[in-house]
Amino acid sequence: MASYHKELKYGLITRMLPPNNESISSISKETGIPKSTLSEWKKKAMEDRNTEMDEIVKMPKTKRGLATLEKICLAAETLFYQKGYNNTSIVDITNLSGIGLGTFYIYFKDKYLLYKYLLLRYSHLIRKEIRDATAGVENRIEKERVGLRTFLKFTRENKHAYNIIWESLYIDKNLFIDYYDNFAARYASGIIEAQENGEVEDYDPIVVSYFLMGVSNFIGLKYVMFDEENMDFDEVVDQVVDILVNGMFKKK
Repeated sequence: MASYHKELKYGLITRMLPPNNESISSISKETGIPKSTLSEWKKKAMEDRNTEMDEIVKMPKTKRGLATLEKICLAAETLFYQKGYNNTSIVDITNLSGIGLGTFYIYFKDKYLLYKYLLLRYSHLIRKEIRDATAGVENRIEKERVGLRTFLKFTRENKHAYNIIWESLYIDKNLFIDYYDNFAARYASGIIEAQENGEVEDYDPIVVSYFLMGVSNFIGLKYVMFDEENMDFDEVVDQVVDILVNGMFKKK
């Protein structure tokens, strides 16, 4: 029975699941992995995802219900960003969203699960923005360039997400770890593919993923969160890519 790298499997599952919904046939053709194997991975992942999501939020089935859930999330984002998680109450959230207290509990058992749901949303949104922006980009170097620029743009437009994600370290360290471990595992699948194509040196893909994520995070801190007026990221992105390609140390 064939064995597959954990990060590769994780990345392929992500591509098959919503909102990506890439076909099993196209992924099988690209990777050589049997359709039956991919189908089994997808089935198991869907079951696991549904179980996890059911434990976090009661997803509405109507447009009205989805609109109410969105009101709750937008209000929570605003308040968590302005006041922090611990200084925000459920009553604060329901007052700002204009819903009754009882309505909140239709969707979430408590504030913690709402916070956890927001983290999942951010992870999905960021990856989707980068995936859409890099669609059709074949070269890994250019994918990193476009991906970093997209991340900075997303952060500029969603500064609350940065605060809320990082605050999770102080709310529940495991949330913080899970957020970045899951992001890194998906990132690593692309690194593995690039390594197999001879574009990236054979370093541990998780080390590479965390290295690149660290660069993105701290470049984001400087040029988005600290320099709030900066709107042009091209020069910064080009310098980062130049360092990745040519290195920062002079050859002796």
